[in-house]
Amino acid sequence: MEEDGIYTQDGTITISRKPANKKKTGNWKACYFILGNECCERLAYYGMSTNLVNYLQERFNQGNVTAANNVTTWSGTCYITPLIGAFLADSYLGRYWTIASFSVIYAIGMTLLTLSASAPGIKPSCDANGCNPTSAQTSACFIALYLIALGTGGIKPCVSAFGADQFDDSDKKEAIRKSSFFNWFYFSINIGALVASSVLVWIQMNIGWGWGFGAPAVAMIIAVIFFFSGSRLYRLQIPGGSPLTRICQVIVAVLRKINIQVPDDKSLLHETVDVESVIKGSRKLDHTNRFKCLDKAAVETQSDISRGLPNPWRLCTVTQVEELKSVISLLPVWASLIAFAAVYGQMSTMFVLQGNTMDQHVGPHFRIPSASLTIFDTLSVIFWVPLYDRIIVPYARRFTGHKQGFTQLQRMGIGLVISTIAMVVSGILEVVRLDIIRKNNYYDVKTIPLSIFWQVPQYFIVGCAEVFTNIGSLEFFYGEAPDAMRSFGMALFLTTNAVGNYASTLLLTIVTKITTRHGSLGWIPDNLNRGHLDYFYWLLTTLSFLNFLVFLWIAKRYRYKNVAAK
Repeated sequence: MEEDGIYTQDGTITISRKPANKKKTGNWKACYFILGNECCERLAYYGMSTNLVNYLQERFNQGNVTAANNVTTWSGTCYITPLIGAFLADSYLGRYWTIASFSVIYAIGMTLLTLSASAPGIKPSCDANGCNPTSAQTSACFIALYLIALGTGGIKPCVSAFGADQFDDSDKKEAIRKSSFFNWFYFSINIGALVASSVLVWIQMNIGWGWGFGAPAVAMIIAVIFFFSGSRLYRLQIPGGSPLTRICQVIVAVLRKINIQVPDDKSLLHETVDVESVIKGSRKLDHTNRFKCLDKAAVETQSDISRGLPNPWRLCTVTQVEELKSVISLLPVWASLIAFAAVYGQMSTMFVLQGNTMDQHVGPHFRIPSASLTIFDTLSVIFWVPLYDRIIVPYARRFTGHKQGFTQLQRMGIGLVISTIAMVVSGILEVVRLDIIRKNNYYDVKTIPLSIFWQVPQYFIVGCAEVFTNIGSLEFFYGEAPDAMRSFGMALFLTTNAVGNYASTLLLTIVTKITTRHGSLGWIPDNLNRGHLDYFYWLLTTLSFLNFLVFLWIAKRYRYKNVAAK
C-alpha cells in the first residue's frame, strides 16, 4: 500500500514511459515550464495577430470590411484546427508529442511571415503612393498565416490540458491546485499578450513590420525551449485510442439494437469487471439517465454472449456510452459561448478600426497605435485573475458553500453578462463619437479630437468577462470531457472562438450587404465617420443578451459528470 502511494493513481507516466512518481514529477514544479512556454507562445501569437488588420490595410490595400473579414476568418481557422491537434493527442501521439510536433510547423509559419514582411521580392513594394502587392506576395503572406493557424491549432487544445494533467484528480490536494492552475494559466497568456500589445505593436507601427514580426518568431523559439526544458518533470497521459471510433461504435451498436428493450435494472448493462476502464487513460463513468436510447449499445444479448469476446461494434461498455452522452451534453453549452466569442473578436477588428478614427496622441510627441489598446484588456485580466483567485473565491465560498466559490457554469454566466455590458459601453462611445462628427462636420477628418483612451473601459470590461467566461470554460470543458477525450474537450471549447469569428464574419457580411442597398454607404463604410458602427454594436448587444437567456436555460438543466468510485 505504501508502494502505491509513491505513484499517481490516474495512469500517468514519465517521458521515459515509467509510472509517474508523485514527489518527483508534476505539480507546480512541472507547470512553471508549461506556463513559461504558454507565455512566450501567446506573446508570439498576439504579437503577430493583434495588429494584423492594420497590416493588411497598409501593405495589401484592403478596405475595412475586407481586412476585418480576413482577420476574423483566419482567427476562426486558428480555433478550428485544434480539432486536428486534439484528435492526434487523444488518439495516437499524446499531448506532449503533439505539442512538440506542431511547434515546428508554428515556427516555420512565423519565419515565413517575417520573410514576407521584410525580404526583398517577397514583401510588397511600397512608395509614397502606397503599396503594390503581387499575387505571389499576397499568397506568401496568407500561406504563412495559415501555417501558423495549423501550428497553433495543434498546440492550443493540448497545453492547458497538459498542464492540468500534472495534477492527480485522485489526490484531493492536487485536485484543488488544478483549479488554481487554470487561473494562472490564463494569467500567463495575458502576460505574453501584454508585451505583444504594447512593445511589439509599437515596433510594427514605428520601426517596421519585419522587426515587428521577427520578434514574435524569436518568442516562439523561446517557447519551444521552455517546453522541452521541463521534459523530465512532466506527467504524460497515455493516448486512449481514437475517440471518433468509440463514438461511431456506440452509434452503430445502437442502430443494430434499435428494437432491443433496455432493462430497468441498469446494473445489467455491459461493463468490465476490472477496476479500470477498457479505455486507456480513462476512469469508469457511472450510468446516467440522460439520452436513454444510447443505453441500447450496452445491452448484452444472447447473441453477444454466444460470440465469446464482445464485438465493440455490437456491444459497448457503460463508460463508452457515457463518453458519448458527455460529449452530447457539452454541445448546448458550447453553442451558448459563440456569442461571447463574437464579442471578444471585436477587439482585433472593430475596436481597432474605431480607434483609428480617434486622437491617438499621448502628449505632444508620442502616438499610441489603436491596436495597442488591447493592453488594457490584458491589464484587466492580470488585475482580475489574482483578485478572483485570492479574494472573490474565498468570499463567495462563504455564501455558496462551493469549494471553488462558484460552479463553472455560474462563473461562465457572470462573464456573459459582463460581455453584454462591454458592448453597451462600446455602443455608447460610438454614439458620442458620431455626435461630435455631426456637430463639427468632421465627416472627412481622419482623426477627430476625441481621445482614444475613451476606449479603455470597453477593453477593460471585456478583460473582466474573459476571467469569468474563458477561464470557467477551460476548467469546465477539461473537467466534463471524458478522461480519454480531454484534448478534445479543450478543442471543443476553442472552436467556440472559431465559430464566433466565422459568425462575426458572416454577420458583418450580411449587415454590409443589407445596409449598402440602393447605393447607401452602409453601417461600416471605409470612412467610419459616415457610417453607423453603433448600430452594429447594438446588434451584438441584443444577440449577447438573448444568448445569456438561452445559457441560463441550458445551465439550469445541465448535470455534471460523475466518475465511478473505485
